[in-house]
Amino acid sequence: MIFTCVYGCETKKQAGTATTPKATLIRTKPQKDIVYHFEKSKNWLKQKNDAVTMRNVIAINRTDSNHLRSMDSILVPNDGNADIAFYLPFPLEVHAADSIDKILLFSYPAQAFAAYENGVLVYCGPTNMGRRTDPTPTGLYFTNWKAEKTTSTFDDEWELKWNFNIDNKEGIGFHQYELPGYPASHSCLRLQEADARFLYDWADQWVLAKDTVRFKGTPVIVFGSYDFKGPKPWLQLTNSAHILDIPESGIAEVISPYLKEIHEAQEKKRNNGK
Repeated sequence: MIFTCVYGCETKKQAGTATTPKATLIRTKPQKDIVYHFEKSKNWLKQKNDAVTMRNVIAINRTDSNHLRSMDSILVPNDGNADIAFYLPFPLEVHAADSIDKILLFSYPAQAFAAYENGVLVYCGPTNMGRRTDPTPTGLYFTNWKAEKTTSTFDDEWELKWNFNIDNKEGIGFHQYELPGYPASHSCLRLQEADARFLYDWADQWVLAKDTVRFKGTPVIVFGSYDFKGPKPWLQLTNSAHILDIPESGIAEVISPYLKEIHEAQEKKRNNGK
C-alpha cells in the first residue's frame, strides 16, 4: 500500500472518549479514470508489470500470486500503479468512526477488508471468507489472542500463519492462507501473507485476568452476504469501476448498531480494565 502517514493537529472528541489525533494520509492517485477489462492471465504476466501493479491486480481478483497464474482470464485496470485503496470498495474516511481508535471491517460481498483509525482508512486488501457450507458468521467481534503459527481446528495438518483469533469458542480468526479467488474457507478470514502480518501487528490482543477478559482487543465487524450461486461480484467492474463502492453512509450503517458496545469496550481498555 503506497501512502505517507502524517499525524496532523486535527482532533475529535465525543462523549465518553478521549481526544485522539487524526491521521492524514497522502496517497498515490490514479493518473486517469480507472477502467477495467479482461486479459488472459498468461499474456498479462508476460508484460513484466511493476510490483505495485502486480499487487493491485492480485487484490482486484481477490486472489494470491500463485492462483493468479493458474487463472484463465483476470481483471486488469487501465492504470494499476495507484494506491490499492482506489481499487477496493471502502471509503477513505468514515466520520461515524471518528471516535473509534481502531476498527477492522470485512465485507462478505466484496471479499475485501479495511482497517480504520479514527475514521481514516489506513490499510485494506482482499480476503477469501467462509464457503457456502461453512459461512463466516456476520456481526461484531473483538480480536482475542494471536499466534505466528498455529494449526486449524478443522484439520491439524493445516498450518495457519499470523493467526489472530476473533471467536475463541468457534475457532474463527483471520490469518494467512491461500486465496483461490472466492469464499473457500471453513469460516475463517483468509489473507495474503503481507496483509496478515500487518494486521497481526496492528490489531490489539485481549487482556486476561484470572481467566476472565479484563478488556477486549480491536473491534472487528463482518458484514453483508455473498451470492454463492451468482458470478463473482468484482467481475461487474468491467461495466462500472465504482459498482462495488461502499459509500461512507453504508459503512456508518454497518457500524451504528455496535457503536455503543465498541465505545464501552474502548473506554474500559483505556482505563486498563476498570
